[in-house]
Amino acid sequence: QVQLVESGGGLVQAGGSLRLSCAASRGSFRPYAGGWFRQPPGKEREFVAAVSWSGGSPYYADSMKGRFTISRDNAKNTVYLQMNSLKPEDTAVYYCAAGLVAGRGSSDYDYWGQGIQVTVSS
Repeated sequence: QVQLVESGGGLVQAGGSLRLSCAASRGSFRPYAGGWFRQPPGKEREFVAAVSWSGGSPYYADSMKGRFTISRDNAKNTVYLQMNSLKPEDTAVYYCAAGLVAGRGSSDYDYWGQGIQVTVSS
């Protein structure tokens, strides 16, 4: 069993940056791929980025390429999402997840954080 806790969200102006962290407060993140998803207001949850258990082969949803970077530090049991050049349409609740497959679908992940709000003002 892995328990995930997100941090680093908040309010930022358009063009700004935030770094989200997802720490495994119980269990180890190391064996699992890490993923980030988000749910904008009134919309369904969508894929943001994923990374393998080793930190290799990160990939992103098309709208995040070049702006977001996913990484991990297995020694710290943590996965990160660096978000640059933020836009108002990036406003959402962001969720981290752990699973055996670094996939794009929610069903690829077995463990989820509680979610953290990111609000980008124009």
